[in-house]
Amino acid sequence: MSVAAALSALLGDRCSTDPESMAGYLEDERGLYKGSAACLVFPESTAEVAAVVRLCAEHRCAVVPQGGNTGYCGGATPAGEDQVLLNLSRMTRIRALDPVGMTVTAEAGVILANLHQAVEAEELFFPLSMGSEGSCQLGGNLATNAGGLAVLKYGMAGELVLGLEVVLPDGSVLNTLKPLRKDNTGYHLQQLFLGAEGTLGVITAAVLKLFPRPTEFQTAWLAVRDISAACELLPLARRSSGDCVTSFEYISGNSLALLGRHVDGLRPPLAGEHHVLLELSGALPPESLRPQLEKLLEQALETGLASDAVVAESLDQRQGLWALRENIPEAEKRAGRSIKHDVSVPIADIPAYCEAAPQRLAALEPLRLSVYGHIGDGNLHYNVLAPEGADPVAFKAEKGEAISRVVHDLAADMGGSFSAEHGIGQLKTGELARHSDPATLELMHTLKAAIDPAGRMNPGKLLD
Repeated sequence: MSVAAALSALLGDRCSTDPESMAGYLEDERGLYKGSAACLVFPESTAEVAAVVRLCAEHRCAVVPQGGNTGYCGGATPAGEDQVLLNLSRMTRIRALDPVGMTVTAEAGVILANLHQAVEAEELFFPLSMGSEGSCQLGGNLATNAGGLAVLKYGMAGELVLGLEVVLPDGSVLNTLKPLRKDNTGYHLQQLFLGAEGTLGVITAAVLKLFPRPTEFQTAWLAVRDISAACELLPLARRSSGDCVTSFEYISGNSLALLGRHVDGLRPPLAGEHHVLLELSGALPPESLRPQLEKLLEQALETGLASDAVVAESLDQRQGLWALRENIPEAEKRAGRSIKHDVSVPIADIPAYCEAAPQRLAALEPLRLSVYGHIGDGNLHYNVLAPEGADPVAFKAEKGEAISRVVHDLAADMGGSFSAEHGIGQLKTGELARHSDPATLELMHTLKAAIDPAGRMNPGKLLD
C-alpha cells in the first residue's frame, strides 16, 4: 500500500492526490517555488498529526508541515513525490483562555487575526502582528519565530511562548503545555522548535503570553531629516513616553513613490524622502499618552529631527497611516516584484548601513531601491527592483545573486544578520552555511541528526 493510500484510509477525503486540489498548496507565496508531493493531508487533531507522521516514517516518506503558506522563503513547499504535505489549517481550536494568568492555549492552525479577536473579547491582547495576519497561522508564526510590527515592545514570536505541543519525527508527542511563567526544570525543550521551521517536529499547539488590552493608541507620521534623524528619534520617543513605543517604522521616499504609482488611493500625508510611522500604546486612562506624543513631536520639530508631523485623530486615520506601510510589499509586487532582503544591524549602525549599501551596489546599477522596515528593532527590508522598463525576471536572473550577496555581506560585516524575521526556508540555506560560525552550524546539524536521524522532517529547509 502506498503512503497516499494509507493516509487516505486514515483521513478519508482529508487526504488528496488530486492535482487541481493540491495546486494552490504546492506553490509558495512569492511564486519562487512550485513543488510536488505524494499527497496533501488535513489532520484535525494532534493524534491525527502523530498518526500521519508515524505512517510517513513507516513508508520512508518525508513530512512537510504547512500553515497559511504566507512565508517568503519557500519553507512550506514540498519538493518530491516522496514527501507528504501536512497542512494544519483545520486545527483551529482555542483550547483554553485564562484571563487571570493572562495566557491562551491555541492550536497551530488558528489564524493570527482570529486569535486576536478571541483574546480581545476577554479584554486581553496578543501582540504578534504583521501584514499577513488575516491568513498566516500560529504554527507557522512559531516555526519561523516571526517578528512583525510590535517586536520593539513585546519581542519576537518565540518570546511570547510559555509551552509547546510538538509531534516528533517518530510520531511521539512532546507536551510542555504548562501556563507557567516560571518552570526551571532542566532544558527548555520548546525553544528547540521555535525558528526550526518544521525540521525537528510539527508544532501542533502552544501556550502563549497575553497582556492587558491597550486602551489607547496614539499614531503619528513624521517627515524626518534623514535616517540618522529617525534613529535619534527612537530613544527620545521611548524615554519621553515612559517606554510606551509599540512600533517605530521607517519608510523611504522611494517606497512611497512605488505606492503612489501602483496602489490606488494611498498617498502619504507629508512630502519628503524619509518618514517615520510611530505608535504609542498603553492600558492607561484614555488620552493619557497624547500629551507625551505632542511633547515628543514638539521636540522633534524644534531640534530639526523632523520637518513636519501629523497625528491620527480617528481609527480610520490610524488605519490609513498603517495602510501606507503595510501595502509597500504589494506595490513592489505590482512593480514587477523585488529582490527581497530582510537584514538587521545594531540600531546605531543603520545610518552607516544605508550609506554604505548603495556604494557597494554601485557596480551593479542601474537599479531601484525600496527601503523600509522596523528600525525600532534594527530590521530593514532593503529591497531592490529592476530599473524602470527593464524585465524584472531577467534582471533578477542576471544580478539577483550578486545583489543579495552585497546586501547580506554588509549586514554581516556590521555584526548583523542576513535574516532578521523571515527565516531561512529553502531560499537561504546557502547563506546560513556561509554566514554561520562553524561551532553554531555544527551544533545545529548535531541537533538535527539526534532528533530526526532519518532526515524526514521538512528536508531541504533551513540546513543545507
